[in-house]
Amino acid sequence: MRIDLKGKRALVGGSTGGIGKAIAIELSKCGASVTLMARDVQKLNKTIDELAKIENSSHSCIEVDFDNFDNLELLIKDFFEKNSIDILINNTQGPPAGGPLEKKILDYQNSFDLLFKTHVLTTSLALKGMRFKKWGRIINVASISVKEPLNYLVLSNSMRAALVTWAKSLSLEVAKENITVNNILTGYFDTDRIQKLNLEKAKKMKINTDEVRKAMEEMVPMKRIGNPKEYAYLVAFLASNYSSYITGANIPIDGGLIKSL
Repeated sequence: MRIDLKGKRALVGGSTGGIGKAIAIELSKCGASVTLMARDVQKLNKTIDELAKIENSSHSCIEVDFDNFDNLELLIKDFFEKNSIDILINNTQGPPAGGPLEKKILDYQNSFDLLFKTHVLTTSLALKGMRFKKWGRIINVASISVKEPLNYLVLSNSMRAALVTWAKSLSLEVAKENITVNNILTGYFDTDRIQKLNLEKAKKMKINTDEVRKAMEEMVPMKRIGNPKEYAYLVAFLASNYSSYITGANIPIDGGLIKSL
């Protein structure tokens, strides 16, 4: 099976590192034209240069800070006034770690803006072009924590749960127009985010980060942390015509970590 996305345009959030960058690279390899979204202009330019080395590729970027919703709204609306896309990857950085007794109302509001409002806004703008073409792929980077909440990630748990239930509702509305909406429930992947969380855990537990990582690996039935490339392969499939009968799904990619069905 060869995934061919030639002629498709993709918008990928958080695409200068980790899972987002791996997705951008894989979609480009499949022939899609990719617009990157991230806040670090140097990393954006570096990633554009990497993508440019892929044969027959044409890419662009939007410098945007997902923590600044008002500015993001202006930039995203401006982008969609001039462009339409076929594939939307809703992905941002995660909110700060912490439990329910540590967080204030403002923390929840900021996380709501980051993980829910941003995705709903971008999706609503992308849908206009998708509905006109009668084809589209909306893929949300979510977390296994929507099935089995992680007590130290209460902000992520709460907002991603809202996102996946909204996405399920949306999938029912647009399915007849050949637009699919799916959520990927992310397990442990080798990213800067995981390294940062492990560092925080290590400090609290007064152990070194290698011990934290080893314990994390032991929790996974496959006894390893995922490679972002493996994540990108799933996204490429969901972005293609091969996934045309899959919508409204919550798909875990976690090495077998979550125990619930």
